[in-house]
Amino acid sequence: MQRMSLENAKTSGRQAVGNFTLLGQTFSAPSAAPGLHVVATPIGNLGDITVRALQTLAGADQVLCEDTRITRRLTGHYGIATTLSAYHDQNAARVLPTVLDALAAGEAVALVSDAGTPLISDPGYRLVDAARAAGHPVHVVPGASALTGALSVAGIATDAVFFAGFLPTKTTARRKRLEALKDEPATLVVYEAPHRLVACLKDMATVLGDRTAAVARELTKRHEEVVRASLSNLAFEFAGRKAVKGEIVILVERGDDTASEAIDLDALLTDALTGQTMRDAVAAVTAETGLPRKTVYDRALALKGRKT
Repeated sequence: MQRMSLENAKTSGRQAVGNFTLLGQTFSAPSAAPGLHVVATPIGNLGDITVRALQTLAGADQVLCEDTRITRRLTGHYGIATTLSAYHDQNAARVLPTVLDALAAGEAVALVSDAGTPLISDPGYRLVDAARAAGHPVHVVPGASALTGALSVAGIATDAVFFAGFLPTKTTARRKRLEALKDEPATLVVYEAPHRLVACLKDMATVLGDRTAAVARELTKRHEEVVRASLSNLAFEFAGRKAVKGEIVILVERGDDTASEAIDLDALLTDALTGQTMRDAVAAVTAETGLPRKTVYDRALALKGRKT
């Protein structure tokens, strides 16, 4: 296999200490600069990594990661042999001093999360804070993020955004947190686990009102999906599925945004079913709302059954 050097590796003035493989070719990576390197990694599709991230991971003295097994899939895919060390909430207090010692010795330490950009609802800010407090350089190597990825495709206002991370898992605490966020003049963005999605959407509809929202899941992966509707209709849609998988981002339109109105699926279907067959009404509403046909069809059946 031919060995090559990228241009910035050639001109960096630093000795090449590692290699990475890209598109069937092997490249030399220069020794990463001393300090802590916060490196974004793909959120799903392994192709969503930057050349600079590959150089940094290959040229670092060690890579800190939440789960070495997950990060090893990435480094193995790109032929990177740098030592991986676990760093997460459970061992941070024990590992942090050794990381600071390594930085003090002039090492280059890369920090990654399991997926996406570190510190965005991931552990690591205490390490960055401690490294800066000790006077060590902290470098950013930006890249993929589920937060920005979801915002870019949801079709909901992005001029003002409030990222709330993960909401509390218990209903009472979750509703209390949502009450505190209710009047934020910004698009609300949260991460959620698949098994709590429906409960979260229902609580959002109850506390925030039935606003327009979007659920983005499995971004960059084979089953990528973005479903946009009112919060109540989203809850209905996902409650009807046997299983919901993947990383999930929920985006909720700000309360004072009058640019668009929440989709009232029942009203649209009631209107469409007047004078049309079930099939034609479902087709018309599906085309108008962009909702999955099964969602519209199931709701139409429920409305017809209620009338009967």
